[in-house]
Amino acid sequence: MLRTAIERPDLISAECVETGENPELADKYDAQSVPLTVTNETFRQKGLLPEERFVLEMVYLKHAEQLLEEMQKNDPDMVPEVAGLAMAEGLTPAGEFDVVVAGAGPAGLTAAIYAERSGLKTLVLEKGVVGGQVILTPEVENYPGFKTVGGVQLMEMIASQARDYCEIHEGEGLDEIKIGKKIEVITAKGRYLAKSLVLATGASAKLLGVPGEAQLFGRGVSVCASCDGWAYKGKQVIMVGGGNTALTEALHLKNMDVGVTLVHRRDEFRAEKHLQNGIKKAGIEVIWDCGVEEFLGDETGLKGVRLKNLKTGELSELKVDGAFLAIGWNPNTEIPQQVGVTLDQWGYIKVDRNMRTNIPRIYACGDVIGGVQQIATAVGEGSTAALAVFEDISNPYWTKAE
Repeated sequence: MLRTAIERPDLISAECVETGENPELADKYDAQSVPLTVTNETFRQKGLLPEERFVLEMVYLKHAEQLLEEMQKNDPDMVPEVAGLAMAEGLTPAGEFDVVVAGAGPAGLTAAIYAERSGLKTLVLEKGVVGGQVILTPEVENYPGFKTVGGVQLMEMIASQARDYCEIHEGEGLDEIKIGKKIEVITAKGRYLAKSLVLATGASAKLLGVPGEAQLFGRGVSVCASCDGWAYKGKQVIMVGGGNTALTEALHLKNMDVGVTLVHRRDEFRAEKHLQNGIKKAGIEVIWDCGVEEFLGDETGLKGVRLKNLKTGELSELKVDGAFLAIGWNPNTEIPQQVGVTLDQWGYIKVDRNMRTNIPRIYACGDVIGGVQQIATAVGEGSTAALAVFEDISNPYWTKAE
């Protein structure tokens, strides 16, 4: 948008608004942490979109899904997948690589660095923005070499190093994987051939699945306190959860002058002891043995929550301006499952000690394989996966000696 305004100011004018400094405009357009583009005060584009889709939608002032539907009406025999490829055809030429890495969190970026340093031509595809879940962490205090460092700052350093070695495509995630003589990776922008594929697709925040959650998500209900917390300065919110993430973000909110109450299903926390001590020292109230039954609100946003005591069954209502969820993660494995990648009993990708999956030439690392899910372990898993790729390309373990 800004580029077009600079190129053709006679046709397009654009204004970039920092929501933290303009809370009234943020409220007017219902903008929080997710990027929001409003064109002619009527058409809204939410989230980080691939450049081609963004331009297409801006030109027609229609969402891609609506355009696809219209294409199918004009050509009833065109299935949605073909229509999608037709829209993207020619935008990115097919490329051939030794390694395609899906995901640009700490595991994926480390795998890319190690792969390129091993002499393997590498491409990183990232569905969203570079950095993964780490960029949602206000302060990282347990990564070796840094007493404390911001999550965004840490990932910027790792990403900068990775970019010195290989291509990174942001806003381009996996749509399909085909396994043949080479692995074919298909995205909305192009098709790539690779000798191997490293899955570092991470995990997405779990939701509660209770009434009002979907309707009020982004309008009071959030999964990222470090992203949206600024909007609740001087207001009252709840933090749902009892692990390290929930307590860390509760302390972050408290530090931002947000009135925060922790809501936990159990009668004790699972978080590290020093975080529990921090909650006590900060004087943060805790509601024990309770779960959220419903989010209450209207078209203007969240107004409160209905809680249920899981021991007594008693229902109560609490008036709040915001609710943050930190109840765990769902691994992003939908695409890998389509080609038969084996998952464990918790839904994470199953790997051996070298990060190999059950399918030759496909590897996995980072949060998508479960485990302790720390930045330090993700980096180790990424490097291990890349070294296994190099070894297997040199000496394929799945071929039998004649």
